[in-house]
Amino acid sequence: MLERFGCQVPAQKDDPRRANACVNLKPTPFNMALTREKAQLMSASEIDRTLVRLAHEILEKSADLDKLAFVGIRRRGVPLAQRLASKIEALEHRKIPVGILDINLYRDDLTTVDIKPVVAATEIPFSVKGKDIILMDDVLYTGRTVRAALDALFDHGRPARVQLLAFIDRGHRELPIEAKFVGRTVQTTDEEIIEVKFQEIDQTEKVLLVERTAAETA
Repeated sequence: MLERFGCQVPAQKDDPRRANACVNLKPTPFNMALTREKAQLMSASEIDRTLVRLAHEILEKSADLDKLAFVGIRRRGVPLAQRLASKIEALEHRKIPVGILDINLYRDDLTTVDIKPVVAATEIPFSVKGKDIILMDDVLYTGRTVRAALDALFDHGRPARVQLLAFIDRGHRELPIEAKFVGRTVQTTDEEIIEVKFQEIDQTEKVLLVERTAAETA
């Protein structure tokens, strides 16, 4: 088991070196990579102002609000969709249906679990047929999560139109997928990670730029 995590374990069972075999465990896909915070990109107030702007953009570009529905990609695409639905309800005095797609065991921004997204539990309490769907996620990166979400969405019916909203677009696309609505575009390197933190999930509200760091050596 220890060898799975990159530990060099002495062969002899009673060898005292076994006790310290994993002291300098290096990050692998099986244990969380070490990161350090580089910058805070957005505060709670900046997040809220961005959501207000996105809500107005959605209203400006939606011809028929009766056909409009939001689908959030779990996890942080869900509070994103719920908050935007609430803001539009406050502005237009009408409810926007909100659904959930769960792309399990995969985070596009980290790519530490698998190269292929896995679709899990989905909660869409309305018919998607003929709807103008806005699919929402917190970070748009390679596009693989969105591709899996689109496949899952069309399993529920054929919408009239599907558009993508990304709170942060960090580039590095591997598929021809672009967002119609973008909260903020951030230029990143492959070693950097965007962390969007929402109160509903993280008990804090901010957007961070963090960077993978090399494991410390003895």
